[in-house]
Amino acid sequence: MHLAAAHIAELVAELSPRLQRMLVREVHALPPADLVFVLVDALEDPSARRVFLRVSANPDGARVCVDRSRVARHDGPLGPFLRRCQEDLTNARLERLVQAGGDRVVVLEFRRADGERRALVAELVGRHANLALLAGGDKVLQVLVPPPADKPVARLLPGSPWTPPPGRPPAGAVPPIAELFPTPAAPPRLAPGETEDPYPKSWRVDQALAAQADGAHLHRARKDLAERLERRAKNARNLVAGLEQRAAAAEGHERALFDAELVKLALASIPRGAKSVVVDDHWTDGAPRTIALDQKLSPKENMERLFDKAKKLQRARETVAAELELARAKEALVLEWLARARDETRDPAELEREAVAGGALDEKQEAPRKSAPPTPRLPYRTFAASSGAEIRVGRNAKDNDALTFKHARGNDLWLHTADTPGSHVVLVLAGRPEPHPEDLLDAAHLAVHHSPIAGAARARVHVARRKEVHKPRGAKPGLVTLSGGKVLELRLQPDRLQRLLGSHRPPTIG
Repeated sequence: MHLAAAHIAELVAELSPRLQRMLVREVHALPPADLVFVLVDALEDPSARRVFLRVSANPDGARVCVDRSRVARHDGPLGPFLRRCQEDLTNARLERLVQAGGDRVVVLEFRRADGERRALVAELVGRHANLALLAGGDKVLQVLVPPPADKPVARLLPGSPWTPPPGRPPAGAVPPIAELFPTPAAPPRLAPGETEDPYPKSWRVDQALAAQADGAHLHRARKDLAERLERRAKNARNLVAGLEQRAAAAEGHERALFDAELVKLALASIPRGAKSVVVDDHWTDGAPRTIALDQKLSPKENMERLFDKAKKLQRARETVAAELELARAKEALVLEWLARARDETRDPAELEREAVAGGALDEKQEAPRKSAPPTPRLPYRTFAASSGAEIRVGRNAKDNDALTFKHARGNDLWLHTADTPGSHVVLVLAGRPEPHPEDLLDAAHLAVHHSPIAGAARARVHVARRKEVHKPRGAKPGLVTLSGGKVLELRLQPDRLQRLLGSHRPPTIG
């Protein structure tokens, strides 16, 4: 439901004779697209008549009408257009309120205390609704929704003369406001001395379009929340599937150990550069068994690689069960919240706060304002260690490579959970020969927290100098090998982790 040009004419006829010449005591800016003018007969008289005039360019409820409900103040930041309207129009006098060209456009003409003229143009054209602030006659000062830089619209560019939007002929006769807009369920709040509402058409329009706009907002918020939870559920399912594959592979640790022993027995007979070796399988029925080899490695190196594989599978078998239990619990939690998000009786904003507090969802990151200069994206998050040293945590597999090989120095400490995927973590030493022991524990806690075993009581963490970390040719993103370092046996401290997560800060460049 939107206002037609005929409805605009009805509203202007109702409002204009009662509001013209009134003074603007306050301008309430209600992002993203509403202004509420507090109009009075005299600025210094607290008992003077007050009228709240709402000008809204909300695409789901664009309107200009008297608002007889309670208007909640907005205490957050404002965009440049809304701030400019507050600055330019407070204490001004509303001289005229007219419909432009018989179209869905209302022009409010003001004269400021310094004699300057301003005009607020409300283009109430459905999903393309917009507001423009004009100076003098018709010069554009600022618009609520600027045209895209690659598709400039001359009539909305600052400094250009404003002209009405390209109109379209009416589709035919429309029912008047009293017939098209339903009677509000509740009567308006009357001012002292009033026995009936002097703005009945405004009340009908405001109640109907405000409810429509609120409903559309709730629908979008509910849909956005459900989509975010669905993405989390998909990630949780993928993690569970990956851990199930690792668990299945880990069950083959004995077979891997047998293969290593068989290669050890046949070591003297294996030629260098062999792609495989055929041996009698003494561990089963003695039948011939073919074991694949890496022809780039020597027979001894192949044997050592097989023993390493067996040990790794054994360690994975010991840890993957706990990881899988945590992952399945996380998946169940997210699916539970997803079901709640689809309940249309619940407030999506309240649900989102509860889901974030319950660990099912990350807090939504606000998009940077378009007017702000773009911030270069770095491949890591930054935390502060106990001594103030910087700890960098990779965001994803590709970013792990960038952090390790482009944003870390050779003597910085590199950390990663042993035998499980996760983020690369770099403890920046900034020229210090050795880290503070508490800083090392801090970095290890972050490595565990940013891995599938987050929440575990104990964990093993690789610690090495950055120069001991190498990227094999053709390896997948995030996959590295080590030529040194040690494994740290870590007992997780919840208080330490909580302090570290609270130290998150924007990364510095350089």
